[in-house]
Amino acid sequence: MDPFTRLQQTVAALKFRARVLAAVRAGFDKRGFTEVTTPVRIAAPAAEEYIDAPPSGAFFLRTSPELEMKRLLCAGMDRIYQIGPCFRAGERGRLHRTEFDMLEFYMAHADYLELLDTIRAIIVEAAVACTGGTRIKSRGCEVELGGEWTLLPVREAFRKFAGVSADEVAEQESLFEEILVEKVEPNLPKDRPCVLIDYPIRFGAFARAKASDPTLAERWEVYVAGVELANTYGELIDPVVQRERFAAARATRKRLGLTEYPEPTAFLDAIDHGMPPAAGSALGFDRLVMLLAGADSLSQIDFPLDDEPEP
Repeated sequence: MDPFTRLQQTVAALKFRARVLAAVRAGFDKRGFTEVTTPVRIAAPAAEEYIDAPPSGAFFLRTSPELEMKRLLCAGMDRIYQIGPCFRAGERGRLHRTEFDMLEFYMAHADYLELLDTIRAIIVEAAVACTGGTRIKSRGCEVELGGEWTLLPVREAFRKFAGVSADEVAEQESLFEEILVEKVEPNLPKDRPCVLIDYPIRFGAFARAKASDPTLAERWEVYVAGVELANTYGELIDPVVQRERFAAARATRKRLGLTEYPEPTAFLDAIDHGMPPAAGSALGFDRLVMLLAGADSLSQIDFPLDDEPEP
């Protein structure tokens, strides 16, 4: 297919995308959130162990706006959201792109479960505004967004679907991810959203430990039609522990031969001034559009990338 014909085929999807964008913004605006914009080129990405930030001269293209938005919390903002481009090297597929739009939002003085209520309401409102109802058809599934969302603890999911201890396999990250992708995710409910909640603390690099069980992180991920849609943390605000976790992640990246990032000094300086208790969520906006549009891949609803194969 020639590039112009392919572009023509995305016109209707781009118009639908604009409607979803307007509905999501309206949902946040009426809840008292302020939309913010932070730089795309940054000096120091978060040292996440298996996400690579593409270089841009002496800087990097952000993999998420997380550190910059947390600096705004430290500076006194309390309810903020951002929808904008992020970049991850080497990510290609039906559900992955090297460039994509992320919806990220933070609430000061909020519990991570409060963000689940917020995101559920905004997704339902967007579905009603853009599709006329709360039942969607996507990727061969019929999903009722407006009913109860299933909350499934990670430990229970690993026992139920893989017959293993999540805590034991968490000691090997690659094994944990393999079991999650091959055994757990395919068995999650497809007729309604499913929330995997309370991960082993090993998988909460930026999350605080649960007060009732410090071996678990305040973290949840929501799946819709089998697609991972959003990842949420009760945010870690202790600057000492945050430095320790950054150091551990940098050590892992070095051991694996991955790009080593500078220390995010501006972020660390901000949390030294004090970050309020908060929770934050990152949602793949392109994936949300794809699901609401009933599409099977991101390439069907996004402007074609020059380095992207045909759908």
